[in-house]
Amino acid sequence: MGRYCLKRILSTIPLLLVISFVVFMFIHMIPGDPARLIAGQDATKEDVAIIREQLGLDKPLLEQYGEYMKGLLTGDLGNSIKNGKTVAQTILPRLKPTLMLTFSSMVWATIVGIAIGVISAVFRGKTLDYFGMLIAISGISIPSFWLGLELIQGFSVTLRWLPTAGLDSWKSYILPSLTMGAGIMAVLARFTRSTMLETMREDYVRTARAKGLKETLVVMRHAFKNSLIEIVTVGGLQIGGLLSGSVMAETVFSIPGLGRLLVESINFRDYKVVQALLLFFAVEYIVINLIVDLLYGVINPKVRYD
Repeated sequence: MGRYCLKRILSTIPLLLVISFVVFMFIHMIPGDPARLIAGQDATKEDVAIIREQLGLDKPLLEQYGEYMKGLLTGDLGNSIKNGKTVAQTILPRLKPTLMLTFSSMVWATIVGIAIGVISAVFRGKTLDYFGMLIAISGISIPSFWLGLELIQGFSVTLRWLPTAGLDSWKSYILPSLTMGAGIMAVLARFTRSTMLETMREDYVRTARAKGLKETLVVMRHAFKNSLIEIVTVGGLQIGGLLSGSVMAETVFSIPGLGRLLVESINFRDYKVVQALLLFFAVEYIVINLIVDLLYGVINPKVRYD
């Protein structure tokens, strides 16, 4: 397994290089000049030119990219144009809220989504199945930003049970977590149901029933266990997008996390911070995919890593 992990990590290096180049070029193509934003609208062209020189923005793009990669390889991500702090000092305080929000969304969405899918498969064509799929379809169909606003209106403004915005306590994570996890829960519910229905038609499931095993054992030990690899694959892909998907939730609920920092940095043309955040999201997605692949061996011991 160690050799497999090393091979996978080494294979991601070319991908990360491509991602870093695309991100660098993309952010520099966005209209707007950070030097002008810093100098102010009343500044002269000479003042703007001096700031551009100080920031190194007067150099050719490829030369700027070479300096960026040199700093990246040495662990120096540069300084934020907006606040003058290092990129690490800018990002680290925003990391905890995003990780907490992502973790809470992942936990409830996974548990509820899989539970709805299993129950719907077991009670196919019955009331519980229709009710479960209604929840799933609603979770997929309702736009996240609209759901967030409705949750604020219902639970914060009308009932006054939960905070409207910010991070005052653990209660502040409830509504954003529900907003972020609704779509993932819905996808997992629908996929779990369809996968379970396929598995429950297999011969080994019919054989287990013929042996007189309890239906609970048949469903959980034979059907659900053999459906886990497909469920984990889809779940991993969905969860991989949670961190980058935090942009909307953090903006709606005014949470000082990485998603909101990304929006602020793009608006201010804070190139260094945007590049670091997008590269972080890419690495996070790659790591989650690696973890999903390793989970295959835990779920099914027959899986070998050659």
